[in-house]
Amino acid sequence: MASTKSPFQRRYPPELRERAVRMVHEAIAESGGRVGAVTRVARQLGIGPESLRNWVKQAEIDNGKRPGAPTEQQRRITELERENRELRRANEILKAASAFFARYSDVGISRIMPSLGLCRAAAYVEFESVR
Repeated sequence: MASTKSPFQRRYPPELRERAVRMVHEAIAESGGRVGAVTRVARQLGIGPESLRNWVKQAEIDNGKRPGAPTEQQRRITELERENRELRRANEILKAASAFFARYSDVGISRIMPSLGLCRAAAYVEFESVR
């Protein structure tokens, strides 16, 4: 369940969600049908009917009563997609840097970035002194 920055979105506590879903299941068991159960419970609890309908649907998916991706899988997929975007972005930056340095490979790195040349020289001296 992704969080958005919309000022109109109300975040409900998990206990309320569980209670509302349980009440819907009880209402369905009592009446024998789904028609109007979600809307009736939503009105009783002051929750949007579509929000409650989505919670009931997701609870049925999580319990294996309906096909779909369980909450934990959705969370993992979202996390992996975010990581994938970050890695693609880092890869593009590295490609651009590689192209930049490839253009100037014949000039010598110390003429492009003198400070990097000094760092390399210092590292070489330090490496030689350790040998």
